[in-house]
Amino acid sequence: MTNVKVLRGQEPLYEVIYQILKRNILSDELPEGLVLIEGPIAKMMLTSRAPVQAALRKLNDEGLIHRFRGRGYLVGDAANDPEPVRRNIEEFQLDISDQSKSALELRGTWMRVYDQVEDDVAACQVFGEFRLIETELADFLGVSRTVARDVLSRLNERGLIRKGASSHWLAGPLTARILREKYELRAIMEPAALKLAADHIDPAEITVIRNDISQGHTRESSIYEDAFQQHCLDRAPNDALVEMIRNNRLLLSSVNKALVRLGLPGDVVAVDQYRVLFDLIGSRQITAACEYLKEHLRLLADKNLARLKIVALVTEAEAIPRYLTPL
Repeated sequence: MTNVKVLRGQEPLYEVIYQILKRNILSDELPEGLVLIEGPIAKMMLTSRAPVQAALRKLNDEGLIHRFRGRGYLVGDAANDPEPVRRNIEEFQLDISDQSKSALELRGTWMRVYDQVEDDVAACQVFGEFRLIETELADFLGVSRTVARDVLSRLNERGLIRKGASSHWLAGPLTARILREKYELRAIMEPAALKLAADHIDPAEITVIRNDISQGHTRESSIYEDAFQQHCLDRAPNDALVEMIRNNRLLLSSVNKALVRLGLPGDVVAVDQYRVLFDLIGSRQITAACEYLKEHLRLLADKNLARLKIVALVTEAEAIPRYLTPL
């Protein structure tokens, strides 16, 4: 029988990540009790969170890591009840084979172009429905069709594009109904996550954010929205819920950036609302913070619906790249 060697670059990406983590756990490079969280691992491995989630589930099934009360996994057997060690995985000198490095670099190429495509796709949706053509995307980015396909798959995974009846990739349109439904989802999920995260929020971090707002360092509400996600919602010990929140907010955040680029003013009132929200969280009034968050999101929905109507009067931007074809 012919011995066929499977190239590392042809393995599923989650398998590559699994093997890297397993090797470093067994060698004790990743110590017992270390908290493993998807986001930092995905960043280090140049990938999205989905393959990292699959790799961690496999390690958990084998008993090399385990769930605990906080967010993520702990390295080691649950029976040993190790104390959580919270360090960034990038601080460790991981043993990664040349084959694995090549696989990660090959599969991670899409990340170097993804952010720009994400912004373009989100921005176009305020003008209607568009088709994305894989070959034209590859040509526009100067990458292979494989990389273009990875970008499209990631956009689909995050809910920014979809497959139409004829299997074409489609984006938009962003309608008033879709916008309101996304804010309704935010009002359901984000207060729930905030309650779950309450015991895991660092008061010192909240103090820094509150001081930053009070000193008027920036009047960009998106800065504090991101801070609320990172320092509050991301601390909820429910990875699935956190990922749902991030994906639901993605289109809203990207569209908001696009509207500002089109000349619409930023929402300075929202900055003051975030100040109140962080004050409540910092003083441990979590129930009140959850109720205030719901009202804040209701007001945001109304304001952004009004902004969407203004954009309807704007001529379609000439800067929309050619790989996006209006329908």
